[in-house]
Amino acid sequence: MFLYFKSRILPFLEPYMQLRPLVLLALFSVLVACSSEAPKPATPQPTPAQEKKVPGIEDLGPLPAYQREISGTLNGVPAAAEVELALLVIDDRSRPQQLLASSVLTGNGQPLAFRLRFNPEAFPAGARVELRGRASQSGQLILHLPAVRVTQAITQSTGPLQLAEAGRSSGGHAAAAWAFKYSSADTTPA
Repeated sequence: MFLYFKSRILPFLEPYMQLRPLVLLALFSVLVACSSEAPKPATPQPTPAQEKKVPGIEDLGPLPAYQREISGTLNGVPAAAEVELALLVIDDRSRPQQLLASSVLTGNGQPLAFRLRFNPEAFPAGARVELRGRASQSGQLILHLPAVRVTQAITQSTGPLQLAEAGRSSGGHAAAAWAFKYSSADTTPA
């Protein structure tokens, strides 16, 4: 009986016998693919433009012809501290009168680069203009930047600036005295 079955079925299965190794290979591949973990996505390689990027400075693009920029680095900013910088017109009593530019940065525990853009036409001739800054952590004022006088409405670099403890202040005025009630869009005193 077996010989009869073999003689009748084998000629019928013979063309499929050549596909047996391929079927087994496909079945094995499916099993392996289903049992392994999903491949992790490849991390993108930084482009040359990203490698040259200064940490802490957002990409503002090229400086427009109608704007000027003050840039530099802030030393002594702890990680996760919120740093507020402002370019202010100051009156004779050391009070802010007009906001020319402002920026909010987050400290990373390393020197923190900043770029503050402003309109030179809004820069008042003969007035006292200062770059002031403060750092707070969890809503508490911890550091301040002693006032840096800006005499010309030109693009310039301040170089490295050191933040000081908030309790101590240069010039005899309190560190929080430059607090102002301006938004970055509103440039009139509150």
